[in-house]
Amino acid sequence: MSLHILLLGSGGREHALAWKLAKSPLVHHIYACPGNPGIAQEPKTSNLTDVSSDDFPALVQFAAKHSVNLVVPGPEQPLVDGIEAFFRKVGIPVFGPSAIAARMEGSKAFSKDFMARHNIPTAKFRVFKSGEIEEAIGYVNECNQPVVLKASGLAAGKGVLIPDTKEEAIAGLKEIMIANVFGNAGNEVVVEELLTGPEISVLAFCDGYTIVPLPAAQDHKRIGEGDVGLNTGGMGAYTPAPVATKEIMNRIMNDTLRPTIDGMRKEGFPFVGMLFTGFMLTPDGPKVLEYNVRFGDPETEALMLLLESNVDLAAVMLACVEHRLDSVDIRIKSGYAVTVVLASEGYPGSYEKGKHITIGNSPHNAVIFHAGTKQSGDEIITAGGRVLAVTAHAQTLQEALDVAYVAVDQVSFAGKTYRRDIAYRALKASEEKKSINLTYAQAGVSVDAGNRLVEVIKPLVRATRRPGADGEIGGFGGVFDLKAAGYNDPVLVSGTDGVGTKLRLAIETGIHHLVGIDLVAMSVNDLLVQGAEPLYFLDYYGCSKLDVQVAAKVVEGIAEGCKLAGCALIGGETAEMPGMYHPGDYDLAGFAVGAVERNLILPRNDISPGDILLGVSSSGMHSNGFSLVRKVVELSGLSFHSPCPWSQDISLGRAFLEPTRIYVSEILPLAKSGLIKGMSHITGGGFIENIPRVLPKGTGCYIDVNAWPLPPVFRFLLKEGGIEPLEMARTFNNGIGMVIITSSEKAKIIMNQLQGSGQVYIIGEVTAVPGVEMRNVLTWMQ
Repeated sequence: MSLHILLLGSGGREHALAWKLAKSPLVHHIYACPGNPGIAQEPKTSNLTDVSSDDFPALVQFAAKHSVNLVVPGPEQPLVDGIEAFFRKVGIPVFGPSAIAARMEGSKAFSKDFMARHNIPTAKFRVFKSGEIEEAIGYVNECNQPVVLKASGLAAGKGVLIPDTKEEAIAGLKEIMIANVFGNAGNEVVVEELLTGPEISVLAFCDGYTIVPLPAAQDHKRIGEGDVGLNTGGMGAYTPAPVATKEIMNRIMNDTLRPTIDGMRKEGFPFVGMLFTGFMLTPDGPKVLEYNVRFGDPETEALMLLLESNVDLAAVMLACVEHRLDSVDIRIKSGYAVTVVLASEGYPGSYEKGKHITIGNSPHNAVIFHAGTKQSGDEIITAGGRVLAVTAHAQTLQEALDVAYVAVDQVSFAGKTYRRDIAYRALKASEEKKSINLTYAQAGVSVDAGNRLVEVIKPLVRATRRPGADGEIGGFGGVFDLKAAGYNDPVLVSGTDGVGTKLRLAIETGIHHLVGIDLVAMSVNDLLVQGAEPLYFLDYYGCSKLDVQVAAKVVEGIAEGCKLAGCALIGGETAEMPGMYHPGDYDLAGFAVGAVERNLILPRNDISPGDILLGVSSSGMHSNGFSLVRKVVELSGLSFHSPCPWSQDISLGRAFLEPTRIYVSEILPLAKSGLIKGMSHITGGGFIENIPRVLPKGTGCYIDVNAWPLPPVFRFLLKEGGIEPLEMARTFNNGIGMVIITSSEKAKIIMNQLQGSGQVYIIGEVTAVPGVEMRNVLTWMQ
């Protein structure tokens, strides 16, 4: 295939693209509109100056006349303005997104809402329209952290204000929303929390399905060395950025890039082209600052030198527009590439143009890309703020910088301005790294924090003492004296469980002590249904970085659960594993051991049709179905911080976190007295999956849901989620957390003994028909 490419733009980015594209054997000719003198010097390339780059119909007419079969826009404005559709109508592919997809850069409000919908890590934010100045000021006054103000639309890279005080923030809102300092770009304003940490840029090729990121780059926005002075379009860049470790790039791919591409496609505007994402590497991980829908500048200049010589950029772009990016190989050279921008004196303020430029012989591994230059007769003169982008590649960052600055010295024009400290952050970090003697703590694991936690929780553990356990921790293992527990012919019963995604709710709301009770309940209730008395419990707590206060709260709940169950907390494992968990997250698992006299093991083998099913009330959701719960809450338009619709004095999150009821103290004496034939703990799978687990082969049961009232929490899920009643029955406990199977003669005795400790209902019978028949479930819809 012979490619005729129309390249839009006139800067250093476009020169770097033309330089790499011209090396492709597929390319016959490149038309750069309007181009610059440097671009015109590249092989197979010419400038197009008699057609305006924003006159899309004229560009289409030119493309048709000159057999153009690939269009490559450099700047974002043509993409936001919909150039892709003009060429698509005449069958010419554009390496760039549709106008709808380009909103990811064209509207910060749109992109932030998109990130919220797809759980992509970014700063907390609110969006305000131009007429909502009072609401915006109120929000700023309520914020307990510094904020950033962003004009939603395109503002030539200048639509961001970073105020130091609330007063400055309010003044900034008035400038954007009332004085219209950014014009129409400020019709909507994004107010978001100020993120801190190193910034990186990740450029990635996309075909709508596949995304291939290039090495991360870091640029220098400020005009002055040491990152001081006014913001610019970029005074230099280097790649790969050492701060973007393999772990960080994996998180960026999994948490942001892949969800972004998948989300855009699923929402009906697949992204094709170059997705350029700015990240802040915060203590909580990479968070998106903004999306751009085109190549970055000056990152592109450095990245083009980092591509292997056999990487055909034209072939890669063609694969993107044909949705087959996975068919090409994008190889990266070893080493580093750097760009040093040479600017006009006075930039980014006012500056003079027309300064004569001379360029001498540069090192073989350096390339000088033209940005703001103009041909004047036989001379090349300055014509912009950023004049040239001097770029070099070498095996080390320092060597690449040395080569670039040698090339800088070969360039001369009056007022030449540049920074001499490009990549200073990476070089400084490298020097500091050499002087570090690593410790376990520097790897992210604090032995001291673990020891502090043990000391904090020792009193909690001692409070769970019982016959057979001394309630001390800190040794290599927990000890339990079974003889001291008073058993004659015991059988040991064990169980292990977790809390599932209820943990996510605890983490989001900051309420940590209740899930510890859940952890114990899930295991000891499973022991109870086999007639066993819980004897001891062990826990596992895994996290990225140990927060002693949070972990102690969790263990406080575990200890409380053990006291409710009458078992001893005899040990556990606290695992601090950086890189395994996201910062702030933790995981829990529990392990319980109980004992039952051999002749009292449940279920008994005499369960038969006609036996009664008693339902003992639950405390609420217990610990199952929370993935569905979170989806329902999202659909309802509420958050877990909203007031609870059925209990206004608490939040919705606190209502859902009500801990799982522990049934041991009420029901175990009944089991020991022989009144119970079998029990079923209603957990994941609801009635339909759990009750058959204890019934003899060939039998089943019916459940009449009219026998008990459906609690408000389940009515909320039913209504807001539009969940079918049978789906409710196979997912949630629906107000019944434990089912007891007994004879009709003993049912009243059990009910009388349980009445003082909670509600109990006759909810059904054992039948001769296998399975669970749910009767009257449609009444839940009333």
